[in-house]
Amino acid sequence: MADSLVIVESPAKAKTIKKYLGSKYIVKASMGHVRDLPKSQLGVDVENRYTPKYITVRGKGDVLKELREAGKKVKRIYLAADPDREGEAIAWHLAHVLKLPEHEKCRVVFNEITKQAVKEAFKHPRPINMDLVNAQQARRILDRLVGYGISPILWKKVRKGLSAGRVQSVAVKLIIDRENEIRRFVPEEYWTVTATLLAKEAFEAKFHGYGKERTELKSKEDVDALLKHVEGREFVVQSVKESERRRNPAPPFITSTLQQEAARKLRFRAQKTMAVAQQLYEGVDLGKEGTVGLITYMRTDSTRVSDVAKQEAAAFIEETFGKEYLAGNERRHKQKAGAQDAHEAIRPTSVRRTPESVKPHLSRDQYKLYKLVWERFVASQMAAAVFDAVTADITAGDAVFRASGSKIKFPGFMKVYVEDRDDGKKEEERFLPPLSPGMRTDVRKIDPKQHFTQPPPRYSEASLVKEMEEKGIGRPSTYAPTLETIQKRGYVKLEDRRFVPTELGEIVVELIGQFFPDVLDVEFTANMEEKLDLIEDGKVDWVEILERFYKPFSDRLKVAEKEMATVEMPDEVSDETCEKCGSPMVYKFGRYGKFLACSGFPECRNTRAIVKSTGVTCPSCNRGEIVERKSRRSRIFYGCNRYPECEYVSWDKPVEKACPKCKGMMVEKKTKKTVMIRCNECSYEEEKP
Repeated sequence: MADSLVIVESPAKAKTIKKYLGSKYIVKASMGHVRDLPKSQLGVDVENRYTPKYITVRGKGDVLKELREAGKKVKRIYLAADPDREGEAIAWHLAHVLKLPEHEKCRVVFNEITKQAVKEAFKHPRPINMDLVNAQQARRILDRLVGYGISPILWKKVRKGLSAGRVQSVAVKLIIDRENEIRRFVPEEYWTVTATLLAKEAFEAKFHGYGKERTELKSKEDVDALLKHVEGREFVVQSVKESERRRNPAPPFITSTLQQEAARKLRFRAQKTMAVAQQLYEGVDLGKEGTVGLITYMRTDSTRVSDVAKQEAAAFIEETFGKEYLAGNERRHKQKAGAQDAHEAIRPTSVRRTPESVKPHLSRDQYKLYKLVWERFVASQMAAAVFDAVTADITAGDAVFRASGSKIKFPGFMKVYVEDRDDGKKEEERFLPPLSPGMRTDVRKIDPKQHFTQPPPRYSEASLVKEMEEKGIGRPSTYAPTLETIQKRGYVKLEDRRFVPTELGEIVVELIGQFFPDVLDVEFTANMEEKLDLIEDGKVDWVEILERFYKPFSDRLKVAEKEMATVEMPDEVSDETCEKCGSPMVYKFGRYGKFLACSGFPECRNTRAIVKSTGVTCPSCNRGEIVERKSRRSRIFYGCNRYPECEYVSWDKPVEKACPKCKGMMVEKKTKKTVMIRCNECSYEEEKP
């Protein structure tokens, strides 16, 4: 009979851990937080040491009842939430609800969900770490003070449904600052001149300068002068420099770099990356091996790797590629400044579980992300790549043209993985024919090209996360939620996978900057993150940090309430008309996001949900079009846009392709491993490309 209760956050994690612990343990899920600040009020007593007023999260009553009843039947209760501030806070709230003694050794943490790691963790339970809890409380209360302080003013002065936040407002400001850089940018002309030369084989050399000085070609006049200078002259090899160049692998992933590389290589949104990583961390059923966590904890800013993992990787690399592919003992991946180092880097729990060996048990997205994590980690433990590089200067009079080439001498880590670049360019081998000083070359052609400097690019999700990380804004757990929030609020939108600020976003940021400059100050926000880290380390008092922030902030709230001007935000007019009165429909923002409303309000109060077209003709009436809709519980379904005349509905997403057998409508069907396209009429199916 079971004598211990283990509580984790999710059913998936509970299922995995239960298999490792055996019949003496009952494993249940809290389904995330069980207590939080109330949504209907501030929930913080600012006059009494910022005491939070926690209430049971709506819908968690039955969960808590079940946990209490299970707790009465056992001798021990273990709290095994995730190994970070949020997990520590969940454990603390559970301990309070279950009335566990204050110093009870009930907390169990592990960085990976494998049998060995879990069993070892249960040998060393510890009391709840109140420094971690207080760091989480301080962040939660800070965010509540800012959000519940500024948001009502924005509702009153600008528009209902708006919000402000310590991290989200700074993220929007970064996007706006970049947009302003683009608006102010003045292109500058420049030219390149490339000579195609022949020395047994053709190769290219670009104009470098006159004599030893590098010379920029800023106008056509500069180019004409160069062409006149080299006209009729011989192109002679002046010098050839050979060198060996080494390239080290990228370190294993941390949260931010995983999100960036998944965006570049897999085109995953940040939120999707974290959702799939969570599945891989919590456990996947591998058949005979059972349910296993495939990667270590995915919210981390440390590149540290355990000695055990290094040793396993070294053995695998030597067996698979040879001893020469092992990294030297001197390899140390540099930690980023301010990294907490509480967890390891994101890595596979065992390199022996190669992507191909587990592929049959994974969904397509799980396989793609696991392969990315596995390859990055294995490569990080491999030897540097070595290139033979050649640089040759070819002169025509005083003009110097430079040719460069490189070829891989030893691939090293590149056998497994090469990191993508933000600009999308890839390092390629460039071959030069054998050249020696004094050699004369034939000129095939000289190609001048005009260029103009380009403005800095708009932020993608990947580059915004990178910028936030470099500036110390937010932490691994906040990147993805922040990107989602600023889009939901209508402050920014994605165009061609790049962030563009909206007029609303620019107005809100301008007002916040005018009355609450600290909230938008990057350095102030980064310093606050550092103070939260100091709370976690037990070096400062969390109430003192809140006190220093809130006193001047509350004074600014009073000023803003009185002096902030009311902004008349014109409604964005849609292309649709009201079916009741014929007036144009306009976009409005409500509690659940954007919707359509009649511009004839208050005479006409017609509203309509915004629907996405699928481009598929309704199979029921053959007149309407299938559109995406949302149920009252926000579940997506598909129906005819002629409703209520046509009542066709489906939970499955229709596709434009007709069934090749019966010409019936095809729909997407998601399975555990892939997405199939299936005909509703004849059951024909195929894998989605």
